[in-house]
Amino acid sequence: FFPSLFLGVGKTTLIQKVTQALKSSGIPIDGFYTEEVREGGRRTGFDVVTLSGKRGPLSRVSSDSSTSRREYRVGQYVVDLVSFEQLVLPMLRNVNHGSDADKKICVIDEIGKMELFSQAFIQAVRQTLTGSGTVVLGTIPIPKGKPLDLVEEIRSRKDVKVFNVS
Repeated sequence: FFPSLFLGVGKTTLIQKVTQALKSSGIPIDGFYTEEVREGGRRTGFDVVTLSGKRGPLSRVSSDSSTSRREYRVGQYVVDLVSFEQLVLPMLRNVNHGSDADKKICVIDEIGKMELFSQAFIQAVRQTLTGSGTVVLGTIPIPKGKPLDLVEEIRSRKDVKVFNVS
């Protein structure tokens, strides 16, 4: 897992380069990464991009400051939980339900505040981490403020190696 305190240090770029190297070596790999969405030089949100090429919104800047009951927010961003789950959960279920011969590397970029609004995602990540033979290549945030339970659980696992990216 690659944690970082700052946005923009290259965690996703690193994940993409490693993914391409693994793919070109013929190693079975699946997963997703998050990508900034910019309009007019300004970041307006994040998309989820699966390694199979599907893309959908993870979050967008909210146009107003009022919040509805079902709205999930991180700072100025409103999280599109339905879009996120529709893209990511089928891929994780596929990784988790393959036979041992089908085991692969699973890319999860990232396990952060936005993604952790999804209880189904939390459950799927836990299942992926405990699955036999599945190797996870992922990114997690460095703790600041209130710890994120799943992130700290991952960080403290004996079978996880954490590399700090700066």
